[in-house]
Amino acid sequence: MMGVLNHLSTLLLLSLLPPAFSRVVNRFDPECTEFFLWGTTPNLPGILVGGTVRDQNRYKPICQLFKYMKKKVVYNTYMFATLYDTTNRIPVFSAYTFTGVGSSGKRPDKWMIEPQLDGGVDPVMILEKQGVIYTHQAVNQDYDIDGKNKKVNKGHMFSKSFAHQPVNQDSTFTLTNSVPQVTSFNEGSWAKMELKVKKNILKQCLDNNVIKAYVVTGAVPSKSNTLNNRVNIPDIMWTAYCCYNSEKKEWMAEAHWGENKEETNKKVLDPHPLSDLYDMLKQYYPGGDVQVFPKKCLGGSSQKEREKSREREVGMLVGKG
Repeated sequence: MMGVLNHLSTLLLLSLLPPAFSRVVNRFDPECTEFFLWGTTPNLPGILVGGTVRDQNRYKPICQLFKYMKKKVVYNTYMFATLYDTTNRIPVFSAYTFTGVGSSGKRPDKWMIEPQLDGGVDPVMILEKQGVIYTHQAVNQDYDIDGKNKKVNKGHMFSKSFAHQPVNQDSTFTLTNSVPQVTSFNEGSWAKMELKVKKNILKQCLDNNVIKAYVVTGAVPSKSNTLNNRVNIPDIMWTAYCCYNSEKKEWMAEAHWGENKEETNKKVLDPHPLSDLYDMLKQYYPGGDVQVFPKKCLGGSSQKEREKSREREVGMLVGKG
């Protein structure tokens, strides 16, 4: 009888724990499944395998919850999902859905943080609080102190320009959704690539005239390059999308990546099939299969796009010769 009472007491205690503890756990919560195609999370050996985080003290799945007011009513809404590296203090990736382009809202003055990562009980992203020490994530001061010297800025994983409504755009301004990105790269080839990808999605990703694409954007950390001796400055940034085109009755997918370094000349981040992205990422995540989307997405960029990419590469080689 005593054992039964102890068991019931344990269940009662668990039921009284703050709901925030269910947000940063060893797997993405059900609230996040809508941001992954068929609820299938990426597979990165050593980090996230079969939907389960391997080093649960270091990597934290976050269902990005945003609080806002509309017509005097307060809403708490899940906007996207992030796998966060608390050692490097940057995201491994952010996953989100592209559902169209809306009017562009005003950029927020300050970036938010994720209180759960440093002992907070509220699962909603908030502004930093004075007197609180944030040891497991980047803060605005990291960029203020060293950002100008390093010539980097806050680079979005979930891009503001990919968010449909102003409220969704505001939710992207959390430091758990950003990495130190070299300014010339961010405003150069990366920005041009995002613009082209956005146009491709609007054209290709129509399922019965409804725009929808699943997008995952990530960063490969450097070995020792840091901002303010705290925040890793990644070596590579990558992004990929997958969607279904009901008119062509096929899955469309495309991937891009580039080195996070100073750009002095105009560069182009060519489109690649997902298989190429996976091969690239295997160099940094060895020991198993890398997968960002389910296998149906492996079709990759079109043959025409691959031919253009190849012509551009040949032209560059001829120019060097």
